Amino acid sequence: MKHLDETDNTSDQLVIVWTSGDVFVAERMVFMYANAAVTKGFFKQIVLIIWGPSAKLAAENLKLQQQLATMQNDGLLVKACITCAKEYGVEKELKDLGFEVKAMGKILTGYLKNNAKILTF
Repeated sequence: MKHLDETDNTSDQLVIVWTSGDVFVAERMVFMYANAAVTKGFFKQIVLIIWGPSAKLAAENLKLQQQLATMQNDGLLVKACITCAKEYGVEKELKDLGFEVKAMGKILTGYLKNNAKILTF
């Protein structure tokens, strides 16, 4: 599948901005919806951006890591904020999980300007 990026003009792209460090929010909302959206083809592409406290949670919680890996195999594109990763001391861990770790401000702005649907948790 061709991955779209933040410069592609599409309204059939969902960007989930995951900021919560709460494991129950991750399991019972963020991942539940992301998984359904990916496996049922709700959008042409689904991007999950790890930002803020979720960076530490994703780097430390093995169960969440396994769920993320499964969703990545199903087509979820996972990105993480490098500033947050550095602040929480988890940059290497997130990169080792196969996430694209880089500055997210400009990337999120690109998604917003190009009509992607944005959900924030």
